[in-house]
Amino acid sequence: MALLPSLGLLALGGVFGKRMDPATWRGIDTLNFQLLFPALMFSAAASRPIQFEDAAIIGFGVWGILGLGLVLGWFLRPFGPAKFLDFAAGWQTAWRFNTAIAFVAINALDKDSASLMAIAIGFAVPLANLMAVTALSMGKELGFKGIILKVVLNPFFLAAFAGVSVGLSGFSLPSLLMQGLNQLALAAIPLALLAIGATLDWQGLMKLDIYTGGLNVIKLLALPFFAWATVDMLDIPKEQASVLVLFAALPTASAAHILAAAFGADCRQPATLIAQSTLLSCISLPLWISLQAMG
Repeated sequence: MALLPSLGLLALGGVFGKRMDPATWRGIDTLNFQLLFPALMFSAAASRPIQFEDAAIIGFGVWGILGLGLVLGWFLRPFGPAKFLDFAAGWQTAWRFNTAIAFVAINALDKDSASLMAIAIGFAVPLANLMAVTALSMGKELGFKGIILKVVLNPFFLAAFAGVSVGLSGFSLPSLLMQGLNQLALAAIPLALLAIGATLDWQGLMKLDIYTGGLNVIKLLALPFFAWATVDMLDIPKEQASVLVLFAALPTASAAHILAAAFGADCRQPATLIAQSTLLSCISLPLWISLQAMG
């Protein structure tokens, strides 16, 4: 029920998608990427003190989830495109995650956990981007320095790193500054959901095959099951456990096709995977939230 308004915004974006110029939606995506979501991530992480124990549990947890997605996705290589660059464009969707939906879904569990989700994203963004850029750069003229620059200059990484640093320090920022950041943050999620709905291929579910189906099974079923079983086995505190399971269950990043296009890969495959993952997560994500809430 908590996710229904967000699903409504996705549908509304689909209705208005054809009524607005594509350049408008690209502008909204850029605004979200460069300003609004960084403000959301920074303010969420810096809004309250962060315990080092939380940072350690969440950090190692998300790294394990991302690494498993990378390994499992590799086993689908025989079923993917023949050209490795095109395979890498789809392969990245096995571990990348949708930041917008992360902050929508965390409110369905516990609004106070937003800072923990910001920690998760802060630890996950650099590694997820490093793996994606490395995979796509294989066979390309992109050296180690170029890969590192793409990762560390990512606005999500910079905002999350700064916010987590402030949270760990225990320093309280001036209330006027936080109020301004919070106002920017409030605009991030509605605009992102409208833009995702506007650009979704709503016929994407018709294009499921062994390769795309396998990647969706990894992202939406295998990774959250691994997280759910692991936090239970290790007796992770409920608040951190809920964030890790939710993080693992997120659909893939809606901007994966932008990175694929930047490397000259066929971006139609990741675009289809993004649509499938987002639409299927409307079913799978509430189930994982309910399962974790009952645990």
